Amino acid sequence: MPTTTPSDSAPASSTASIPAGENQVQLVTLGCRLNIHESEVMRRHAQAAGLDDAIIVNTCAVTAEAERQARQTIRRLARERPNAKLIVTGCAAQVNPDSFAAMPQVSQVIGNDRKLDPAVWQESLLPTEQLERVIVNDIMSVRETANHLVDGFRGHARAFVQIQNGCDHRCTFCIIPFGRGNSRSVGVGEVVRQVQTLVQAGYREVVLTGVDLTAYGKDLPGEPTLGQLVKRLLTIVPDLPRLRISSIDSIEVDGLLFDLLSHEARLMPHVHLSLQSGDNMILKRMKRRHNREQAIDFCQRLRAARPDMTFGADLIAGFPTEDEAMFENSLALVRDCQLTYLHVFPYSARDGTPAARMPQVPLPVRKERAARLRDAGARALTDHLASRVGRVEAVLWEQNGQGFDPTFAPVRWAGDGAPPPPGSLQSVRLLEQDGRSLKGVAASC
Repeated sequence: MPTTTPSDSAPASSTASIPAGENQVQLVTLGCRLNIHESEVMRRHAQAAGLDDAIIVNTCAVTAEAERQARQTIRRLARERPNAKLIVTGCAAQVNPDSFAAMPQVSQVIGNDRKLDPAVWQESLLPTEQLERVIVNDIMSVRETANHLVDGFRGHARAFVQIQNGCDHRCTFCIIPFGRGNSRSVGVGEVVRQVQTLVQAGYREVVLTGVDLTAYGKDLPGEPTLGQLVKRLLTIVPDLPRLRISSIDSIEVDGLLFDLLSHEARLMPHVHLSLQSGDNMILKRMKRRHNREQAIDFCQRLRAARPDMTFGADLIAGFPTEDEAMFENSLALVRDCQLTYLHVFPYSARDGTPAARMPQVPLPVRKERAARLRDAGARALTDHLASRVGRVEAVLWEQNGQGFDPTFAPVRWAGDGAPPPPGSLQSVRLLEQDGRSLKGVAASC
């Protein structure tokens, strides 16, 4: 299944916090963009319930390191606000609820399906000593993904719309299906209404999020594809300037979606791919559904159709049994697929997954290989940014004078005076780059 990504699914190590003053609710989001959407839903439910003086930590379980960081975050938050009620939810809480409930800092643990239920947040008003300590259901019994309409995302210039949840695949390294359940989709009409609401609220860019986006629609009447959903959105919501899709499986991209990515200007020229490895034997041991040649062919065909198309990718370094030659195939994939944005994981064994029982690569080797992949990614990003210098591009500005061009290249405001307001879309002349981002000014300057 697609793992979290830095483009439209934040790295597992990242933290997005909806700030709160004393005696208010603070949301801390770890992990993917789907979690950002769900945190906004929870914030509204908690606010409607009248919950106060509380911290809600929405965790990630994509790696063992992500779970360790969640515990570290919980301890830090408890030190910062010792009197606040601390509620833990998200994938790590779903997969390993008892371990979080055993933490003395934690008041309550809520599972992934229950966290979006308004009634749960009404119950959370009870004093800590009266709370049901663990509210976690069997996630595999969940058959629907309810649509939760929101008209804005505090602290974000882009809007995130959940169209799918869960995963039917069983990659040997991945625990996420046991945190999210089986694949289930939101109806096309519901997604369209959500996007219309967000555009009416002033959002200029929408990101479609999910766990396994290219599985979209297989559980719905008529089995609409992701391409059909995207086409319908672009047709029915003509006032939406920019649409992005988050991490996808290239092998499952339907023909219509490929055509839209190739030619539709409102669908941004940036795709993040769940590749994981560049070696065919390792891909087979991961139980991935593509091989190296198919990944390269997808990238080459899409870039031939749309030369400004950029690619990000998830890559795992040091998967069990990986030798140096196998790793070199992953390193070469950065060049062969012309990958620009890498999200690199040193392999992290998860209890309950088949890969955890395979012969392990020594941890220092995993870390060293991850560093080499990141170095290759840094060089690729520098080359991409250099190719953008001198161009005029539409930049969506976010907070503090930082934004993104259509290829998801980060841009920093370099003009005189205050930066453009968050959420504004502006033609920007890209002046220079420093290997991490571009500097830009208004195109009229």
